Amino acid sequence: MEQAVRAVPMPKQIAAVVVGNALEFYDFVTYSFFAVQIGRSLFPGDSDRSLMLSLGTFGIGFLSRPLGGLIIGRYADRKGRKPAMILSFSLMGIGLVGLALTPSYAAIGIAAPALAVLFRLIQGFALGGEVGPNTAWLLEAAPPGRRGLYVSLHMATADVGVLVAGLVGFLLSSALSASQFDAWGWRIAFLLGAAIVPFGLALRRTLDETLAPAREDAADASLRPVLATAAAGMIVLGAATIANYTLQYINTYAQTTLHMAVNVAFGATLVLGAVSVACDLAAGWLADRFGRKRTLLLPWLSLILLAVPAYLFVSAVRTPAALFATTAFLSLVHILGSTPAMLLVLEAIPARVRAGAMGLIYAGAISVFGGTAQPLIRKLIEWTGNPVAPGWYMAAAVACGLAATFAIREAPLPSSRRRPGTR
Repeated sequence: MEQAVRAVPMPKQIAAVVVGNALEFYDFVTYSFFAVQIGRSLFPGDSDRSLMLSLGTFGIGFLSRPLGGLIIGRYADRKGRKPAMILSFSLMGIGLVGLALTPSYAAIGIAAPALAVLFRLIQGFALGGEVGPNTAWLLEAAPPGRRGLYVSLHMATADVGVLVAGLVGFLLSSALSASQFDAWGWRIAFLLGAAIVPFGLALRRTLDETLAPAREDAADASLRPVLATAAAGMIVLGAATIANYTLQYINTYAQTTLHMAVNVAFGATLVLGAVSVACDLAAGWLADRFGRKRTLLLPWLSLILLAVPAYLFVSAVRTPAALFATTAFLSLVHILGSTPAMLLVLEAIPARVRAGAMGLIYAGAISVFGGTAQPLIRKLIEWTGNPVAPGWYMAAAVACGLAATFAIREAPLPSSRRRPGTR
């Protein structure tokens, strides 16, 4: 094993981690933003049936995430963060190119949705294996008192992926006709990401290793505290996941429930991405300054109380301005709470099992709650006939997550970062 890095990492090192992370999340969430168009191209049936099959396939990608989190995460804990991140990035490139080049249902029949499912499983496995090593590297490479800011780069670059996916969708939907967009426009979004893969791999090969050599006493340490943290962490990250994927559904929600134009719907994803990136970094800085639990409390309380009124507002007004304002507000309170929540869970896990445990907890929460979120939201709206249903679902989930944070022991802040008068 390579010697663990001790000095503050160079910008090139950080870029190698976060650029690859941004592309992996761009790849994974782009499917969500283009679910309507992918459904029409790769799946049979009328618009409603093809959309549900497309959203179901989006959810299938979550099934393989825990397996990726476990296998690649454990590989990262044994062999190092660097080789694990190279492996996950390579697999994501295969899924990215494969989905973009899958022929339409009209051309190859049932093989089209079968290939879509296969490549979504590969994407899910890769992203499940990315999160643990990525966040572990950032946490371990961070200088004292800057862990929150460094780890927030993971969330921020993931949201850069969301922002870029929204921008690409907005530009393509504005430049192409509806038939062109359905037939091949969505494929351009995936191929643009594929073009970055070689550069991302080259960057990651320059990484130093942050995994310290294993100690004999660490190997015999009890896993019971880790299991307790994992149980609470699953609920905390599950709440953040439901809030995140409910917001990422805003594109489909605007098109199918609010009946807005496609480019307006993609405009909302731009707002979602831009607000999220800015708030991720702010949340990381605040968490370093005030502590993880103290930082997340007010934003998540605001989300619990105001998610339903926000959806009432946008469903009643149904204008682009209302859609963008609602998206911006919900993104703000979601991210300011969810970023320190993820940091809280990550720091509570011992370094010897950090990448594997975090990858498994995160991927498990994503699989159970993220993979079902968008199809469930769609069904909740249909069953209740109420466009406010996503707000109720989000508020209930975050209330459970906030309660679970009190079961996780918070790591103390470095003395230089403590507020005056605190102990």
